[in-house]
This record gives sequence, C-alpha cells and structure tokens, in this order.
Amino acid sequence: MSRLLVKVMIAATVGILLSSSPTTAQILPPAQRAARVKIIYGPALEIAYDGVAIIRWITNNPGGLDDHFSVADYGTNPKDLSQTAKSQIRLNRAHPETIFRVRISGLKPGTAYYYRVTSEDSAGTNDRVKSRIHKFTMPGPGERIINAVKNDGTLAPGPQSASRVQGK
Repeated sequence: MSRLLVKVMIAATVGILLSSSPTTAQILPPAQRAARVKIIYGPALEIAYDGVAIIRWITNNPGGLDDHFSVADYGTNPKDLSQTAKSQIRLNRAHPETIFRVRISGLKPGTAYYYRVTSEDSAGTNDRVKSRIHKFTMPGPGERIINAVKNDGTLAPGPQSASRVQGK
C-alpha cells in the first residue's frame, strides 16, 4: 500500500511540474491604453546609408499590448506615400514615454523621400497618432547621414545638423 502511495505521489508531482509553467504565470494582461497618444519629439532621420534609413520619434506610452510596431508610410511624392515599412518594438510599461524607430530599406542614393509615421499594436490596432509629412534626402554612394542622439534621447535638430561621413 505504501508503495502505491509513493507511486501516486511521484506521478502527481511529475504531472504538476510538467503542466505548470512559471512563464505562463508571468504573462500580464494588456496595459490600459492611453486616452490620447501624442508625438512628443520627431519624427526625425536618425541615420541613412547604403539604401537604408532609420526614422525615430518619441510618444507618450500608448499602452495596450506590449508588442507594437513602428510604422512609416513613405514615397518620393508627398501626395503618394504608398510604401510602408514596419519595425517591431516592445513597450516598457514602467516608462511614461516610448521611443519608436522604423527601418526603411531599398532606398536610392540622392533621392528625396517623404514620410509620415504612426504606430500600432501587434493585433493591428492603430494608436490613433499620425505625424505630419516630413522629408529627407538619401546620401550619395559611400556617404552616411548621422544625427546625434542628445542626453534626453532626442536627436540633434534639423537636417543641417546631419554629418555626412565618407566611407564606413
């Protein structure tokens, strides 16, 4: 009888260990969505080189699902922003602000691009914030545009602060 009890206890312990997951217990429900999401800084060109540009902006924390996407609609005509780039980010619930960055690739050297940014959660729900249309020009072959990030997390203002660097 005691052997049977030991076997049952071992089986129950193994079952509990296999069926419970500490990760599952740590998944939190979505955070409350912000009543209004607004762009605090940007958007601005962070870096551009070899057909790639990274646009950066800061909003108040939109809340909702932790997995989010930075989204840029862009094109060479400000009236036709028909191309879209998305980059995944993860919200930090402890921070009141969120830094969004989106990578746009396949861009042509010396070409002017227009863009507008927004953000959405991983379910596709838009955060109800959209920038005005901005413009940047891609550097020539072998050049880079780098805008410095200041101590407060913002970028040095305006395209005149962009440094054109030869080579890599």
